[in-house]
Amino acid sequence: MKKIMIYSILTMLSYTSCTAKNKSQSEVLSAQKRTHTIHTTKADPNTRNIQVALLLDTSNSMDGLIDQAKAQLWEIVNELSYAKCGTNDIKLQIALYEYGNDRLTASEGFVRQVLPFSEDLDEISKELFALTTNGGNEYCGKVIHTSINQLDWERNYDHLKLIFIAGNEPFTQGPVNYTDAATDALEKDVTINTIFCGNYNQGINTMWKHGAEITKGQYSAIDHNKTTLHIATPYDDIILELNNQLNDTYIYYGTKGAQKRVVQKEQDKNAASYSAANAVSRTISKSSGFYKNKSWDLIDAAEDESFEIDKVAKDDLPQELKEKSKAALKQHIAEKSKKRKEIQQKIQELNKKRVAYIKNNRKVEASNLEQALLNAIKKQGQKKTFTWE
Repeated sequence: MKKIMIYSILTMLSYTSCTAKNKSQSEVLSAQKRTHTIHTTKADPNTRNIQVALLLDTSNSMDGLIDQAKAQLWEIVNELSYAKCGTNDIKLQIALYEYGNDRLTASEGFVRQVLPFSEDLDEISKELFALTTNGGNEYCGKVIHTSINQLDWERNYDHLKLIFIAGNEPFTQGPVNYTDAATDALEKDVTINTIFCGNYNQGINTMWKHGAEITKGQYSAIDHNKTTLHIATPYDDIILELNNQLNDTYIYYGTKGAQKRVVQKEQDKNAASYSAANAVSRTISKSSGFYKNKSWDLIDAAEDESFEIDKVAKDDLPQELKEKSKAALKQHIAEKSKKRKEIQQKIQELNKKRVAYIKNNRKVEASNLEQALLNAIKKQGQKKTFTWE
């Protein structure tokens, strides 16, 4: 009888233990389901990232906003390229989302990730110019929530991590409460900046200002239908000629190299479609440290110590280089690299004169997408010890 009682007690304890264990595992799995998956990238201790996620309303009324984004992209990049943070290298990563467009998937809240964080400025330009508008439902909370959980945000607090959301419908619409999405952003050290396309007070009344305040971001109101004014300067023609010379220094390689070379030229044309001055702005960007194409250009790739030209197959080279010896190819790359640096230096020197000319001839500071972005980035960058010359 005693043995039976002991066995019964042990059996009960074993059952209780297993039940507790199963419950614990169940609770863990349940908690994991409730927890958002956050993707992060391994950080270089000597690099400070500027991560900018652009969330653009592409509903019918937003043609002007998209036009401003296309027309002002390169000036934004140029201003960011002047950033300093001690002796650290600065890396710019831009992500792009569209929302509020009927062509987007309803089950995804009419939200689409156009491009994850990317340093490929040509690809960013390509995707931006491909955006089109269509009527729809604008869910601000949903697109913020999606960008927070899909993007590879840096984990380290030394990096500058910013969301810019632009639109003109109430911030309160949609299945995700904007306050919850903003709270998630705050916990991950991501600052939300809101840009209302319309009257300043209307944006406040429809909670756009509050959406920014939760993360201590900046609220702005812009006239999104105002055409971007580009100021021509006496240095533009020379800079554009240098751009042609700069393009000649690129040596594509790899399975997608030739295609990426075409994209580069297409983005030159896209920039010029707004004005010659905008094409100049793109040229300035191409002379900066942010414009790198290691994945398809041998000159940029060769700057990486881990890159081995000997491992590039001849079939992956342009026709005129296929028969060159490895030694001759290395010499060719070195000569092109030297040439590129000389051209980029000339462009930078001319740009100093160009910037001074524009500053002296600009009558009124425009209230547009470019100014809203740059004002917020510089203000919030100062808190992370970023400075601008």
